[in-house]
Amino acid sequence: MRGQGRTKQIGAVAVAGALTLAWVLVGCDSVMEAIGESLPTGRAEPCPEGGVRLAEGEGNAAMGLRVADFQLVNCGSAAYLLEGYPEIRLLDGEDRPLQVDIGHGTNGVTSSAADEDAPPRRVTLQPGQAATTGLLWRNLVTDSSVPAVEGRVLELVPKPGAPRLTLRLSAPVDLGDTGKLGLSAWSALAR
Repeated sequence: MRGQGRTKQIGAVAVAGALTLAWVLVGCDSVMEAIGESLPTGRAEPCPEGGVRLAEGEGNAAMGLRVADFQLVNCGSAAYLLEGYPEIRLLDGEDRPLQVDIGHGTNGVTSSAADEDAPPRRVTLQPGQAATTGLLWRNLVTDSSVPAVEGRVLELVPKPGAPRLTLRLSAPVDLGDTGKLGLSAWSALAR
């Protein structure tokens, strides 16, 4: 009789282990999504026309001063040359263009963001490499009679003559009523 109890105990542990393993494996997709990663699906997203893909990077919203980084990944098969600043346009949630003063560097938004004012350099992206550009703004409302501006879509032309890329933003560019945005030059993404 003693052996049967031990067998039941081992069986219960085995069932519990199998259920835990099944739960972990089923939860992999949601865990990976929660940390911003995805499991390979076997279907690669096709590279957009122009050979580059736009992705939302990191953001920071300390004390009303906002920054957001965007990455341009060379998904093509040839080198991709960038120089200077991208051309950008912000759209609202209904894809209508917003009136925004977009300027190079800090554009008067702040005097303490030296990285944003770095001079443009030539950046050559080999296949698989990425470059980054950043937006800088203040979420500030100074006049309650002026509607606050909130960008939900970023349109970006990486260089003259390149196709326009569109990115629906996960976090809005919440300009308040300032209507002012700083834009940094392209720089190679540090690995």
